[in-house]
Amino acid sequence: MISGMAHYILRRLLLMIPTLLGILLVSFAVVQFVPGGPVERMIAQMQGHGADATSRFTGGANADMAAGGIAQATGEGSQYRGSQGLDPEFIKELEKMYGFDRPAPERFIRMVWNYMRFDLGESYYRDVSVAGLVIEKMPVSISLGLWSTLLVYLVSIPLGIRKAVRDGEAFDVWTSAAIFIGYAIPSFMFAILLIILFAGGRYWDLFPLRGILSDDWREMPWHQLILDYLWHMTLPIVALVISGFAGLTMLTKNSFLEEINKQYVLTARAKGLSERRVLYGHVFRNAMLIVIAGFPAAFLSIFFTGSLLIEVIFSLDGIGLLGYESIMNRDYPVVLGTLYIFSLMGLLMTLIRDVTYVLVDPRIDFAGRGG
Repeated sequence: MISGMAHYILRRLLLMIPTLLGILLVSFAVVQFVPGGPVERMIAQMQGHGADATSRFTGGANADMAAGGIAQATGEGSQYRGSQGLDPEFIKELEKMYGFDRPAPERFIRMVWNYMRFDLGESYYRDVSVAGLVIEKMPVSISLGLWSTLLVYLVSIPLGIRKAVRDGEAFDVWTSAAIFIGYAIPSFMFAILLIILFAGGRYWDLFPLRGILSDDWREMPWHQLILDYLWHMTLPIVALVISGFAGLTMLTKNSFLEEINKQYVLTARAKGLSERRVLYGHVFRNAMLIVIAGFPAAFLSIFFTGSLLIEVIFSLDGIGLLGYESIMNRDYPVVLGTLYIFSLMGLLMTLIRDVTYVLVDPRIDFAGRGG
């Protein structure tokens, strides 16, 4: 079993290489055709503000050259919209500054080589490394994703099992109504409702509206710092949990119902085993496989897409908000760098899911599985 699992893990790790290359290639190709890139944005700012704006980005020598270029009409033949009136030499300097002076294939190969060494480049506008930005924003998004996913599982699994055991009874009907409401209303709507009720929106002012820590957190003792963190994270996490537990609860219920009706359960009951032992000794192991399979997807969904609006609403400066702002600002190194990190995390989480399968059910044979 160990040897089979080791070979399976090795195959999956090797398959990650072409998968990541494909993701990066498609993303890089899309970026090449998106209008409003960094050079165009710089040109637009210079055309609107003159040489003073240029000096903030390119330094005095380039600013003087741009000032002279603005007074001329020598932008013929440029591929950038709005470049008329700028010195073509200055346009070339801008392209060189942003790395667009080289052919696209060469830029892609260099990017892949740098990513292999986890050199994600530098942001166009923040003057910091992409890796530094990701590390800086990661704790906020990890806090949201991890705590929300764990709480969703802690709520959904017992509730789904209970609904399966009491299928068709009053408890099942009433909880299904609550689940339907949680499934139908998105997390950001719950967030707004929680703000209105508990964050000074209209009724009670019990929780803070922004950030994950108070401004004076550096002066707090460690125990007060933990309480302050929990105080700030309560509403965002509750909003994500309320909207996230519905699907997993029904998945757990249906998985248990399917297993309960199988022949081996009837045989176990006929042998005189208690209902609790049948449920948790036999049914639980098989039914939980499909639930475990959804953990990576649930975590990544909350970690990125699910927490994006929550980060905006509660002013939480996380990785999801960073990615969104980078797309809007055409900060391509940050866009591609964060995409690379998320793709790598997704592939690793999928591998962890498969390894967890064998921990839950040792009967799974990895030696017979393909890559």
